[in-house]
Amino acid sequence: MSQDHSSWKPASNPWAVAAVVTIAVFMEILDTTIVNVALPHVAGSLSSSYDESTWVLTSYLVANGIVLPISAFLSRVLGRKNYFLICIGMFTVCSFLCGIATELWQMILFRILQGFFGGGLQPVQQSVLLDYFKPKDRGKAFGLSSIAIIVAPVIGPTLGGYITDNVSWRWIFFINIPVGIIALLAIYQLLEDPPWERKAKGKLSIDYIGIGLIALGLGCLQVMMDRGEDENWFNSAFIVTFALLAITGIVGAIYWLLYAKKPVVDLRCLKDRNFAVAGLLMAGMAMILYGSSVVIPQLAQQQLGYTATLSGLVMSPGAILIVLSIPLVLKLMPIVQTRYIIAFGFFLLAASFMYSGRLTPNVDFVTLVMYRSAQSLGLGFLFVPLTTIAFVTIPQRLNADAAALFTMFRNVAGSIGISLSTAAVTERTQAHSAHMVHNMTPLNEQFNQAVSRSASAVRDFAHVVGDPMQIATARMYQEMISQSRILAYIDVFSYCAIVAVILIPFCLLLSPVKSEGNAGAH
Repeated sequence: MSQDHSSWKPASNPWAVAAVVTIAVFMEILDTTIVNVALPHVAGSLSSSYDESTWVLTSYLVANGIVLPISAFLSRVLGRKNYFLICIGMFTVCSFLCGIATELWQMILFRILQGFFGGGLQPVQQSVLLDYFKPKDRGKAFGLSSIAIIVAPVIGPTLGGYITDNVSWRWIFFINIPVGIIALLAIYQLLEDPPWERKAKGKLSIDYIGIGLIALGLGCLQVMMDRGEDENWFNSAFIVTFALLAITGIVGAIYWLLYAKKPVVDLRCLKDRNFAVAGLLMAGMAMILYGSSVVIPQLAQQQLGYTATLSGLVMSPGAILIVLSIPLVLKLMPIVQTRYIIAFGFFLLAASFMYSGRLTPNVDFVTLVMYRSAQSLGLGFLFVPLTTIAFVTIPQRLNADAAALFTMFRNVAGSIGISLSTAAVTERTQAHSAHMVHNMTPLNEQFNQAVSRSASAVRDFAHVVGDPMQIATARMYQEMISQSRILAYIDVFSYCAIVAVILIPFCLLLSPVKSEGNAGAH
């Protein structure tokens, strides 16, 4: 570790700095999911269709994904404190502009800007924690950070549903304004650039080709993943075009960044085994976290008829459990090798999703909460250990680049997880329906008997209008669709369990370190 790093001490309390930068990140991550439940209201207010309004989500994710890997470069050019202040200030301004938008094109434009400035907050927060805390204290700092990164996307739909139902969708954006102003003032007062950041400020040439390839690759990937289901995936020329552009951009960016003299982001971080493996494991965790965080509210609202607020309450106990499990994990990290804690976290995750496979069409609220809480317990054993071990052997000069890449792995994988899980629900529902419908014919005696019993029940109600046999048959088909959807959700839970199991052996590739944070702490 450099002499500058070991001798430099920040003027402000590191925990105060950690708190304010985490508040800013919490606000930004909340905005990735808080809008989801309000889209029908946004579409109605802006005189657009629901399909058109989904660009409000896509535009944010595209801009966010593009800026993540280049945030370290922008931080070095502008100065980390200045860049963080610009990001918070403009994110707050763009939140206000989103709230007053009167046409869809305005909303999409402001969401692009909001995503661009918001995307710089997470990597900078991560590098601030790395520089402000000694290795032995980083686990606790990342524990605080995990509250923002894991809890915010979970409570976003709940908060968004409550605000939309009781006030107006515009307040989903307006609530960012006071939080943004407070964070801006606090960070201006508390945050400072360490000496090595001040030396680098403004001295770098701009890697236009690297930035362009990253923007092309990640931007097109985000569009492809977010719009894939609506456009019927690779049956659509639109999706095929964006897939080819994404591959071209990503492959080109990797090649360019490896061989350019002054790349926009330094990929040498990936030569560090701990960082590379932890990045892979974090991506897997993010796919499971974000994918399940979308399908469970979807199950609650579309299948069980819950309101947006009530479906959010299904997720809330799990979020609380994550927060409560972090102190336990922090106590274990100094005495148990971090890789074993991570492996145990993935084992818990796999077991919980297998347990969730007992889902039934008449599942009650408490049971659904139990399923989600069980899943959340595994997540609590993953984020802090993964983030801590990822940076154990990273040189201080690469902290900013490593933080940008690590955040990119998590966010891009999270977006992929959302797309794959929602697409899997649709595809598996259709597959199960196609399988079941073969048995629903007059040639099947069991089906005939079931329809006859249902028709008899219908005849008992004198006020029912229509042919009892037709009504009974329609009910059977509705039940078939309901069961197909439940089986589709069970399939998604099974896929999550399989991913978790596959990742367990990779945990053993991590160095056998404990939370003291140096490579020799065997």
